[in-house]
Amino acid sequence: MLKVAVIGLGDISKIHIPAIKENSNVALVAVCDTNTNLKESFPDVHFYHDYHEMLEKEELDCVHICLPHHLHYPATKACVEKGVHVLLEKPLARNAEEGMFIAELEEQHKEVKICVAFQNRLNESFEMLQELIQSEEYGKVTGIKGLVTWFRPKEYYDVKPWRGTFKLAGGGVMINQAIHTLDQMQLVGGPIKTIRGSIDNLVDYGYDVEDTATANIQFANGATGLFFATVTNATNSSVEFQVILEKGKLTIKDSILTKTNEDGIKERVVEDSKLPGSKFYYGASHSKLIHHFYNCIENDTDDYIHVKDAQKSMEMISAIRRSSEIKKTIKMEVYQ
Repeated sequence: MLKVAVIGLGDISKIHIPAIKENSNVALVAVCDTNTNLKESFPDVHFYHDYHEMLEKEELDCVHICLPHHLHYPATKACVEKGVHVLLEKPLARNAEEGMFIAELEEQHKEVKICVAFQNRLNESFEMLQELIQSEEYGKVTGIKGLVTWFRPKEYYDVKPWRGTFKLAGGGVMINQAIHTLDQMQLVGGPIKTIRGSIDNLVDYGYDVEDTATANIQFANGATGLFFATVTNATNSSVEFQVILEKGKLTIKDSILTKTNEDGIKERVVEDSKLPGSKFYYGASHSKLIHHFYNCIENDTDDYIHVKDAQKSMEMISAIRRSSEIKKTIKMEVYQ
């Protein structure tokens, strides 16, 4: 039985912990958070306020890191150097440079597995979209569109100020809300040739992270990508992900994949599983990713989402940000 711990008991841990508890081959033995008032919520496991102490005292197989972005690298480093496998919440790090530090850890400690939680790769709609593309039924990919139009009130940042602080979060909508869409765009489109991007703040909350971003992406295979993300919408609308092919198009919207042929005939293909409640737009594949990673640990396989996979979206974010600063197109050879 795998012995598992969680570092960070904020919002995202509420998705990780139920997934841990539903797996009969896993035991949650410890949790860690600086807020000691949370101890009462975990009467059956060891509670720590310092993850270094936890790593010293507990014999762990895997740690889930559910911390603010600026703590991803130091916490991952501490776990890996103790020989403990890591399931790391997105984003990989605050920026591409810091992501490279984690990539170096992965290279230096090959006996330790680090899986990054890009669970939307495992949504039924996206898995089927990839299968249809690979079948070449509709020809080659010529365009990709990724739209994220969500809402975050000022209180979202006020209650946890690190979210709005560039030094701690590494950015705003790109790194916190839309990074899954960037990851999926590069996964479908492949290596990127150039990016021209722009970021801005459309609402004045007084924080220094962007609330809106857009980019034109040119892929090495000739396909074009359009990325747009904002948290200034009136509500949390469905993410829209569309792939244009030579003989049709594939669209994911409202968690449903549809395919449209050359004659404009639209067909529903598959619908994602959904989380209950108001945050259905998160997707429901966290549990799927977590259980798969446990299997990889138990069977010593490596078909999980590695650091090098997650680093690509960090490079895209860095390129969009840099392009916005200098108002020029960025050649991605610099980053890839």
